[in-house]
Amino acid sequence: MKQLKKLNSAQVRRMYLKFFEEHGHKIMPSASLVPVNDPTLLWINSGVATMKKYFDGKVVPENPRMTSSQKSIRTNDIENVGKTARHHTMFEMLGNFSVGDYFKNEVIPWAWELLTSDDWFGFDPERLYITYYPKDHDAYNKWREVGVAKDHLIPDEDNFWDIGQGPSGPDTEIFYDRGQEFNNLADDDPENYPGGENERYLEIWNIVFSQFNHTPEDTYEPLPHKNIDTGMGLERVVSIFENAPTNFETDLFMPLIKQTEKFSGTKKYGENKEDDIQFKIIADHIRTITFAIGDGALPSNVGRGYVIRRLLRRAVVAGKKLGIDEPFLAKMVPTVGKIMEDYYPDVLENADYIASVIKSEEDRFSATLNGGLNLLNNVIATAKKDGTNEIDGRTAFKLYDTYGFPVELTKEYASDEGLTVDEKGFQAAMTEQQNRARNARDMDNGMGVQTDLWTDFKEESQYVGYTDLSIDGAKVIGLAHDGKQADEAQPGDKNVEVIFDKTPFYAEMGGQVADTGNIIDNYGKTVGRVVDVQHAPNQQNLHRVELNAPLKKGARYKLVVDRIRHLKIEKNHTATHLLDQALRNVLGGHTQQAGSLVEEHYLRFDFNHFGQVTAKDLKAVEQMVNEQIWKEIPVKTVETDIDSAKEMGAIALFSDKYGDKVRVVKIGDYNTEFCGGDHVKNTNELGLFKIVSEGGVGAGVRRIEAVTSSDAFKFLQGRDDLLNEVASDLKVAQIKEVPHQVEALQSDLKEAQKQSEALQAKIAAQQANSVFENVQKTEKGSLIAAEVQVAGMGQLRQLADKWRAKSLSDVLVLGTANDGKANLLVAVGDDKVKSGLKAGDLIKAIAPAINGGGGGRPNLAQAGGKKPEGIQDALKQAATYLNN
Repeated sequence: MKQLKKLNSAQVRRMYLKFFEEHGHKIMPSASLVPVNDPTLLWINSGVATMKKYFDGKVVPENPRMTSSQKSIRTNDIENVGKTARHHTMFEMLGNFSVGDYFKNEVIPWAWELLTSDDWFGFDPERLYITYYPKDHDAYNKWREVGVAKDHLIPDEDNFWDIGQGPSGPDTEIFYDRGQEFNNLADDDPENYPGGENERYLEIWNIVFSQFNHTPEDTYEPLPHKNIDTGMGLERVVSIFENAPTNFETDLFMPLIKQTEKFSGTKKYGENKEDDIQFKIIADHIRTITFAIGDGALPSNVGRGYVIRRLLRRAVVAGKKLGIDEPFLAKMVPTVGKIMEDYYPDVLENADYIASVIKSEEDRFSATLNGGLNLLNNVIATAKKDGTNEIDGRTAFKLYDTYGFPVELTKEYASDEGLTVDEKGFQAAMTEQQNRARNARDMDNGMGVQTDLWTDFKEESQYVGYTDLSIDGAKVIGLAHDGKQADEAQPGDKNVEVIFDKTPFYAEMGGQVADTGNIIDNYGKTVGRVVDVQHAPNQQNLHRVELNAPLKKGARYKLVVDRIRHLKIEKNHTATHLLDQALRNVLGGHTQQAGSLVEEHYLRFDFNHFGQVTAKDLKAVEQMVNEQIWKEIPVKTVETDIDSAKEMGAIALFSDKYGDKVRVVKIGDYNTEFCGGDHVKNTNELGLFKIVSEGGVGAGVRRIEAVTSSDAFKFLQGRDDLLNEVASDLKVAQIKEVPHQVEALQSDLKEAQKQSEALQAKIAAQQANSVFENVQKTEKGSLIAAEVQVAGMGQLRQLADKWRAKSLSDVLVLGTANDGKANLLVAVGDDKVKSGLKAGDLIKAIAPAINGGGGGRPNLAQAGGKKPEGIQDALKQAATYLNN
């Protein structure tokens, strides 16, 4: 047997990427865990998830060969983390991808070389087993050709990758034999083989041969371009190189486990199975939480935020089981950063911000955890009192799901009090929640059906809109309508798409909307209207056109952009850069763009920020942007290589991807950013910048909408008109007097309200004298029941206080109507409460008469409804109730 190399996680990751880089692949950066322009995914959950646009043909990659180490999150089985050897909520997927380039004849030899060559991983070939799809003879023959023994090749019907519409095909999986010492099954166990559920044979790589389109009609058609998609779990491979029993004993997790031991003080990893589960939960979850927050997600009660909150709560409870009573997770963020620093230096750079978010959430959960204990104690008391001696399953699940209480902890508390827990009911509630979560998560993890309408169109098209908004002699080099290539298009044809050899029309990108305008023939006639421009798969500007006359391929036309609209968009785009920088300067460097829209009449900017934006900060941001406008700063653009751009301090917006050559927009010394959009020549062209709204749009995401130039003037003019209208209504001579006059009116209103309340109280007191005189006798005691004219429930309670002070009857029932609504109040004397008569029971019996409902204490209850004409019926029903 060959001796195994000793490689750490950073070395394994680098070696994999270097191998494929040497085989012509472009190394793609690990994308944000928060998907960009993909509403079908909650999280990026695999390497291929970031490649969907290439595989479905929407975009042609710069290099058809790509490789990556992609951080990923999967949360469908959170409860298994810590209990298995290799289950994680966050993991890294090493992968190599081919979009219509190489296929089985290349990828299989490369895989074998990487795994077995002494220059690379150097695994013993005798340790490797391969499963393949039985009908995939090409894959079998190629594995045999590279040297895999027959008895190491295992056919398996499950080796076919298909998750719905889009690319699909056979796959092949590679397993590493860790040896008999890792075997957890009997020799004759049916799962004791490569591919079975066991600990000996570890799956390390899956190679998918995407060669079919799974169509909406549920047929399998050959793909126009065959693809390769592979996935190798970094954590699994590292466990082999470090000879670790599970993924958790590797350098990716052990520093976190050791740090947790210090926090605990008494517990040690490896001494107790139940304690080990808690150590693993903490190590796994803090990695996921750290990276998710670093990529812009924040704790909340929905979507991604709920996942973060749930993981954090689970980790805190795990810490309590290890004897950790103080907040500790925030202190682990730098450790995560140091472990991952080789490939993810941004974690350490943002460690303070990430830790502050976690600390805040930990502190908040302390109150939640105490609330859970209070609920549990109340439930235990109730179960003892009513004699059930059991905590129902749904309550146990609420403790688990809302307060983070594992059912084992609830069972422990219950056992101490001589009670049991309805575990079947708990499991039923858990199953319901899991089904809801699965239905809402990753609804469509597949790719679109591959189309080759423009995929093979490689002719170049030049964008000249940076300098020219009108050009002559633009030649039609590509034309399609109704989903097919054509030589001519007519008015009435659907989905007309045109590519010109040069164009002044901007294609929508980076938040900036597309240009619109006209197509004019040599006779000055408008042939058609450009209504939208997008990028074709090979990045040409693809014009979507509505025709007034025939348009021919090969013909030349004049192209004219709507100039005024374009210039307004330019102003708003430059303002977006100014705003982005101002937010960083005022709120802090942690703010990151989370989306933008640059329209003709306004701009919208989404950004990550933990907490509210104060009015003071918002004013400072607006002031800073306007100061840059009034400074009349030249706006310059330069094309350079990406490294030079970074040396200039250029900021990469959102999650845009950049080629070898990049365009940098520089606004003096104030702001420098990567940007392919259109901008003004000088900030003075913006004239004025005004924020019109700011608010939250999601967990940790804020949104600002703003206007510039003439739209800002119109907005302020509208405000001025409103203010003048208010001044006129208030009859003040000058606008500056408006605040003083409003203050005076508010003071007068408060005084009038006091007088009104005093008068209403006097009227109520007078009514009380006559109401309290009418006492009825019933089987269950004396009753006063009446409808009164008072302001609302508050004055009904005042009447009840007077009634109780004078002990005028055993029961009081009052009703009042105001503004189409009805209120009822029931009060019961203390002696009658002791004999079993409850105000809450009576109010529930009579509230339906007013189409309402209510409740309260045994001696006082109230109800509200929408049927005031039912008050008299309610009063009669109260007497009937007391006579039964």
